[in-house]
Amino acid sequence: MRKLTYFIACSIDGFIGDPGGDASSMYPFVDEEFLAFLKAEYPETIYTQGRRAMGIDDLPNQRFDTVIQGRGSYGIALKEGITSPYAHLREYVASGTLRESPDPNVEIIADDLIGKVRELKAEDGTFGIYLCGGARIAGALLDEIDELVIKTYPIVYGSGMPMFEAGAGLTEFTLESVRTFGNGVLVRTYSRKR
Repeated sequence: MRKLTYFIACSIDGFIGDPGGDASSMYPFVDEEFLAFLKAEYPETIYTQGRRAMGIDDLPNQRFDTVIQGRGSYGIALKEGITSPYAHLREYVASGTLRESPDPNVEIIADDLIGKVRELKAEDGTFGIYLCGGARIAGALLDEIDELVIKTYPIVYGSGMPMFEAGAGLTEFTLESVRTFGNGVLVRTYSRKR
């Protein structure tokens, strides 16, 4: 069974963006040390255009071969004219409004998101599935999430977009590891307590 991993950036107070969903205030914390960590441990989570700009497009995947993101997350790339932000992965976008994919590498999941995720998890393979966000899709898939990798940036929003949409039920996870960086960023890894 393949794992579904919610790999997400958030503030100290648990928001993945400001009230409008903007997370650009977290970008300055992606310094040389933190970027070296991402390249070594999670290179497939760096969007394709970023990988190309850094000259790491040929780095092999370490953990994931598939990405699932919500319409809001995908919309950020679309606004920039990017139709396949993770071309190095199989891409799925959960959307009730986007009926037709603008790119042959991107499959739209319009119905039965949970069924599709279960189907992907049941596939053979050693690589997992990267849940890219955001709050609504994470809340809908909470019962399917096997692992959380939370990149906590040393900022406080006060209010904003939570990691999980309101209404997500109580779910226990076990802390597996914590990694600290000189810029104040923490990366915590949790596994679902079953």
